[in-house]
Amino acid sequence: MKPPSSLQTSEFDSSDEEPIEDEQTPIQISWLPLSQVNCSQFLGLSALPGCKFKDVRRNIQKDTEELKSYGIQDIFVFCTRGELSKYRVPNLLDLYQQYGIITHHHPIPDGGTPDIARCCKMMEELAICLKNNRKTLIHCYGGLGRSCLVAACLLLYLSDTVSPQQAIDSLRDLRGSGAIQTIKQYNYLHEFRDELAAHLSSRESLSRSVSR
Repeated sequence: MKPPSSLQTSEFDSSDEEPIEDEQTPIQISWLPLSQVNCSQFLGLSALPGCKFKDVRRNIQKDTEELKSYGIQDIFVFCTRGELSKYRVPNLLDLYQQYGIITHHHPIPDGGTPDIARCCKMMEELAICLKNNRKTLIHCYGGLGRSCLVAACLLLYLSDTVSPQQAIDSLRDLRGSGAIQTIKQYNYLHEFRDELAAHLSSRESLSRSVSR
């Protein structure tokens, strides 16, 4: 005969079959003030809206409605298509567009960094959004690694006086000590200005040779 404890576990162990209720907590957005780079705007950072993974069960419709109610006009998404499927939001980009939110999809592998050409394109798009006073949000999966990396790059891109360490500290103050998660991301920020300058000068020399 089974001991009673295992009987109880088998009775209550039906979580796989029963749909778990979606979380009702509002989506958490951290607003990074850009005053240190002489911009009056704020940049929003969050985890993945609508995510259903392990013990996280968010409602994609509800989260998107909330983002819309905050007045968010542009969203930059750094998750890959594979991640969006894994976290059960495969149609996230389409949904944002249905809500009239302009979506910028720049997939970066989890824990990784974008190549400098892609990062430069993101910086230019973000700068245009901010210049036009558009309320802008960026997110990856957890809102700590890739999102904080891109936000820190933006601080370095918009101002020559902010140091890489100051940019990292700003993001850690905002999102916690888990921000900027890998050595690769840390090194990327320290090399960002040199890489960007080299990329921009090669781009300029290329456009000069093409226009001749």
